[in-house]
Amino acid sequence: MSDTSSPAPWDFPNPHVVTVEVLAADIDAYDHVNNSVYLAWLDRAAWSHSATLGLSLDQCVTTRRGMAAHRTEIDYLKAALLGDRVLVGTWIVNTDAKLRVERRFQIRRATDGETLSRARIDYVCINLDSGRAVRMPESFRNAYIVSSN
Repeated sequence: MSDTSSPAPWDFPNPHVVTVEVLAADIDAYDHVNNSVYLAWLDRAAWSHSATLGLSLDQCVTTRRGMAAHRTEIDYLKAALLGDRVLVGTWIVNTDAKLRVERRFQIRRATDGETLSRARIDYVCINLDSGRAVRMPESFRNAYIVSSN
């Protein structure tokens, strides 16, 4: 018999997790977190994870290289509400080690572990001066590796 009181596991092992408090400014006319706020949370988690992997914003600016969102898919499953504390987990799930990186995200309510949203963002390495796609520097290739399951 399984214990149904504990939350389901994360979608992938070993997430990088950022904790976010839902603020009044996040709430829209429907009394739940606005869709655009979820995107900001994904961005915050991705930057935090990249910094943990050794690629800070300062390093990107210095090298004039960065990962730009190419495609974003978000599935909104349940509403986050004022006062909720949410956990935004992220993983690198695919990379070609040349140009592209795929991240997955899972947003969960901290109190019960309920999944509120899942997302996927495909990133492309760009030259920050031209905005054009460019091969990843070695530091990016070394940082953005797919973790084993």
